Amino acid sequence: MMAKGSYARITLATADLDGVFARLQASGADVVQEPIEQPYGVRDCAFRDPAGNLVRINELR
Repeated sequence: MMAKGSYARITLATADLDGVFARLQASGADVVQEPIEQPYGVRDCAFRDPAGNLVRINELR
């Protein structure tokens, strides 16, 4: 058993970042960061899951 939010982070990837972001936002997900081009060359966004863990989603290129 783990405490709420203790997993800390998981990173996923998709070819359609904008589509995934739109669906998650429309479902009421807790948006942490909208899709953005990071200075280190990755385009991603971030949400919190219901347990408080950070979920980052990278765009596949």
